[in-house]
Amino acid sequence: MDLILYPVFLIAGFALGFIFNKYLLNQQNKKSEENARLKAEALLKEAQLKAENIHKEKMLEIQAKSQELKAAFDKETHERNHKLAAAENRVKQKETEFQKKTEQLKKEQQQLESVRQSLMAQTEALQRKSEDVEKMRAAQVAQLEKIAGLTSEEARNRLTEQLINEAKTRASAQIKEVVEQAKLSANKEAKRIVIQTIQRTAAEHAIENSVTVFNLENDEVKGRIIGREGRNIRALEAATGVEIVVDDTPEAIIISGFDPIRREIARLALHRLVADGRIHPARIEEVVQKTEKALNDELVEIGERTAIDLNIHGLHPDLIRLIGRMKYRSSYGQNLLQHSREVANLCSIMAAELGLNAKLARRAGLLHDIGKVASEENPELPHALLGMEIAQRCKEHPDVCNAIGAHHDEIEMTALISPIVQACDAMSGARPGARREIVESYIKRLKDLEALALKHHGVTKTFAIQAGRELRVIVESEKVSDEKADKLAFDIASQIQSEMQYPGQIKVTVIRERRSISYAK
Repeated sequence: MDLILYPVFLIAGFALGFIFNKYLLNQQNKKSEENARLKAEALLKEAQLKAENIHKEKMLEIQAKSQELKAAFDKETHERNHKLAAAENRVKQKETEFQKKTEQLKKEQQQLESVRQSLMAQTEALQRKSEDVEKMRAAQVAQLEKIAGLTSEEARNRLTEQLINEAKTRASAQIKEVVEQAKLSANKEAKRIVIQTIQRTAAEHAIENSVTVFNLENDEVKGRIIGREGRNIRALEAATGVEIVVDDTPEAIIISGFDPIRREIARLALHRLVADGRIHPARIEEVVQKTEKALNDELVEIGERTAIDLNIHGLHPDLIRLIGRMKYRSSYGQNLLQHSREVANLCSIMAAELGLNAKLARRAGLLHDIGKVASEENPELPHALLGMEIAQRCKEHPDVCNAIGAHHDEIEMTALISPIVQACDAMSGARPGARREIVESYIKRLKDLEALALKHHGVTKTFAIQAGRELRVIVESEKVSDEKADKLAFDIASQIQSEMQYPGQIKVTVIRERRSISYAK
């Protein structure tokens, strides 16, 4: 019985196993289908997300490109507007100048008309007087003929002979006087001719001493330098004291001013502003102040390096700074620092040949023209005496002070090195070509012009620009009101007219500006 049931149970087990296995396979198939469906849905969602991301990226790229095109268009429009504004300003200025000239011509015509009428009236009066005089003369002649018993013809002949003799005597005396005057003025006339010749041949050198050219990468920067309605260029001129000329010259701006240090500050400040790209009045003032400080440090470094090169030690810091300023000053067409170094070396050699103190002579040769760069000192003294005062104040050796003050014979020479310095100065300056005394006197006149205005109450800064044809005076708003500013301009103009000699006319502009500054912390 057990043997019979065993196969039955075995078959039943196989059947149940088969059924259970099939059930498991069905369940697995369902799970596989479910997983496949979920994977398909996930892939579909992922594809949709990628499509949306690609669409968003393309839209962002299109928007960025659109913004770039819009910015480029706005920039081009802005620059074009700047150029148009600058052109309109030039046209307005020319119209204003034309109107002023027209009004001036009308006034001059009115004055000429009044003068013509007065001359006509005077001519008529003179004609009437001439007729009266002629009548009186005829009556007197008739009376004289009656009294003298001579005819008018005989009296005329005698008077003619007397007048001829008197004229000959006076003519000989006049000729002698003219000859003497010609002898006295011959030297003066010769100097005048030489100066005119120098002036005609040294024009290019004079331009080099008063103009600096600032090169640009492209002309688009000019509009940013000018600024809206010219505010940037006005701020730069007010901060540096030079004239900025922006014309049609391609890729160049001209910096004009008689002071080379001011021109160098303006050039370096422009370089920093253009490199930085931020150009506005507040930034301009900040950059100019930093540039001025950096240039002062550079002047001290130049002075120290020069003293080391010449083996001169123990110089006062003020003298070192003045030596550095020589680099930006010319003396008769020669760089003042190079001229002073040359004189120092010549003095050293000459003193050594004569058995004198070569170091002291070299020191005096380097410092002999120090008065030419002392702009803050008394401008009325000659540069030799001014340099001597500075050397005395800086505790220099008495022989050095005497050599500085006597190298142009302003004082008596008491030191042995004084004639050496004078001779070496003449040797360094006596080179072939024109000597530019005219440029030196021109620069001195501009400095005198600034110093004259600076003496008035309330004046803080003065700048002579446009080759001395305009004087800009900056005053303190607390000390000078608008009414006083008008009077100050008139007083300065009157003082210039009475105390200085100058060609043409000088425009005096008084600038009064009030600034209120506060800080948020």
